[in-house]
Amino acid sequence: MLQEESDLSLIIAQIVQKLKGSNLYSQLERQAWASLQRPEIKLESLKEDIKEFFKISGWEKKLQNAVYSELSVFPLPSHPAAPPEHLKEPLVYMRKAQGSWEKRILKSLNSMCTELSIPLARKRPVGEQKELLNKWNEMGTDEPDLSLFRPVYAPKDFLEVLINLRNPNYENGDSLSFRTHLGLIQVPLKVKDIPELKECFVELGLNIGQLGIDDSTQVPPELFENEHVRIGQKVLAEQDSAAAQQYIRQGSPTALRAELWALILNISSQPEDVLYYEQLKTNVIQHDLLVDSLIYKDVKLTASNDDYYFVFEDYLYQVLLCFSRDTSVLSHFAYNSASPPKSYIRGKLGLEEYAVFYPPNVAPLCFLYHEPSKLYQIFREMYVRFFFRLHSISSHPSGIVSLCLLFETLLQTYLPQLFYHLREIGAQPLRISFKWMVRAFSGYLATDQLLLLWDRILGYNSLEILAGKNSGTSRNGTRLKEAPLPWNSDKEPQVLAAAVFAFRAVNLMEVTSLAAAEKENYLRELKSMYLGDIVKIHGLFWLFKIVS
Repeated sequence: MLQEESDLSLIIAQIVQKLKGSNLYSQLERQAWASLQRPEIKLESLKEDIKEFFKISGWEKKLQNAVYSELSVFPLPSHPAAPPEHLKEPLVYMRKAQGSWEKRILKSLNSMCTELSIPLARKRPVGEQKELLNKWNEMGTDEPDLSLFRPVYAPKDFLEVLINLRNPNYENGDSLSFRTHLGLIQVPLKVKDIPELKECFVELGLNIGQLGIDDSTQVPPELFENEHVRIGQKVLAEQDSAAAQQYIRQGSPTALRAELWALILNISSQPEDVLYYEQLKTNVIQHDLLVDSLIYKDVKLTASNDDYYFVFEDYLYQVLLCFSRDTSVLSHFAYNSASPPKSYIRGKLGLEEYAVFYPPNVAPLCFLYHEPSKLYQIFREMYVRFFFRLHSISSHPSGIVSLCLLFETLLQTYLPQLFYHLREIGAQPLRISFKWMVRAFSGYLATDQLLLLWDRILGYNSLEILAGKNSGTSRNGTRLKEAPLPWNSDKEPQVLAAAVFAFRAVNLMEVTSLAAAEKENYLRELKSMYLGDIVKIHGLFWLFKIVS
């Protein structure tokens, strides 16, 4: 009991210290001084009167939202005697693997600099600065020759590193259950079992309405959608981050999503935020980094060729280039197993490591936010809260290693015939699905489906929703598979990626190689699955329905 109180006191002290350096703290201070001039503030009850003023004026709610936001990213509890590096990652072999991976990336970048005789960073000549400033909103029209710039790494390279992870203190003979794991990930991490997933994602049960299903044309809108929108408007009126996070677990109405996400992430467009974005923009204009070319090439190879995102090409350059200069994200290394590559920081210009060839995809957010500064804030917060875990080696439950292990475990347990068949022909399912998970399905799902998925990431404050489950039947008992499955279909919990395999299981049982499986349109083009009726959407993944 005393230990719990001590831990709580430490958390409170750390959050207070963090808030003292924020703009909100100075605003609260100014408001407190200004309130002293109000006639209802009495000297004999000064403390209580000011607290009441904050409550009535709405500042108390803003403070609550700020505290809630800090708690959302607070590191997992650890032993008080644990060294500082344990806050980043408690397992030594994971820290070593992450360190080796970082060295490999930095070596690749340094080699590229040497081969191309290009500095890591340089100040742009005045003429070049003016040219870039003039075309800031039209950078997508540029066609520079980037043929000599090579990708630093691809998803398959990262996957190979994860496959080779081993705990040196672990003996295969120690655990029968883990020895029978036939997947590619061979580290003994604890991942949630079915009862735990059911308890965690209880709002996704069959008895609770969900956007994407209950607002379909087959269901009268007044039974769910209208009421859900009404509640969402009330949540926004209350400006309560915790309530918004709970609400969005059932999906967000399109018209309310931008405001709800901003509320959950505690983001508002203040003048100082716009000014900070302009300062980052100035850094981009004044300084040229090697990573700029890598960002440019990555966008050209991905979003520019995507029917959904090509119209946002200019926004992507602006946000990612600014992100590569933003030193405020350094603070998230306190709970990230990665470490900042200090050799790439020139006078606090920024971190290139964040944007190494496969930066998290900002493109879907362009559908929600058209004001560059706010789009930037949302993207930065989504990355430092969630998406960095998809590109770092760690034992965190939302980390890419745990997600891969959970994917393989559930697929092996509940789709054993399919898993064994694909394994025997050299088409381990993770080799196909890894690129979906490492990019949080961005670029693979239709945008409306992807945003509904990201609703749940925000709602549960966890990437484990990528490892949530869908059910085998809908509310009215309709079968949700394209064809009967050769196993017990009464218990079919699947990870999101595994649901794709389940949906096409009969076809996949007929393929004879990894190349054949990857060439199948139903695995290459997930977006096409949206073209079906609501039953197909159910069968694909919506909405990770939990059945026993």
